[in-house]
Amino acid sequence: EVQLVESGGDLVQGGGSLRLSCAASGFTFDDYAIGWFRQAPGKEREGVSCISGRGGRTYYADSVKGRFTISRDNAKNTAYLQVNSLKLEDTAVYYCAATRYTGNWRMQAWYEYWGQGTQVTVSS
Repeated sequence: EVQLVESGGDLVQGGGSLRLSCAASGFTFDDYAIGWFRQAPGKEREGVSCISGRGGRTYYADSVKGRFTISRDNAKNTAYLQVNSLKLEDTAVYYCAATRYTGNWRMQAWYEYWGQGTQVTVSS
């Protein structure tokens, strides 16, 4: 059974930090790029970041560049999203997803597997 399980979301004050984790099982983790997406209430889900299968390439939405860092540990079948300098507008459910392709990392239809999401809430 394929699973992607996010964890690490929490309530945090503006300017704070979290490390989100995405634990994978049931597929060959190294063969897949991992993307992070988020969905705020009343908004469409949007791409946040993506990392290639071996970690050699990373991609970020303009809104999070310089604040968020994506990484992965293939020996642990886990990907991470370090989120720093959090703003109110970062409040959302954060999802990880797996794809074989990174040609257009924002295109959600290309992602084969999705996790259940973890809630990040930024307060003032």
